[in-house]
Amino acid sequence: MPLYEYYCEKCKREVTVAMSMSEHDKGSAACPQCGGQAMQPLVGTFFAKTSRKS
Repeated sequence: MPLYEYYCEKCKREVTVAMSMSEHDKGSAACPQCGGQAMQPLVGTFFAKTSRKS
């Protein structure tokens, strides 16, 4: 399950939320700290591992 990074406007923290892609597309993210719905998505890093050697 992918991890998404958000900034919570209510508790003023950066939080990481694990949710499926369909849940993320619905925009139903809630802060795990305070339960607030005022979440701003942050740009995170992306890592992909392939089996092919370069």
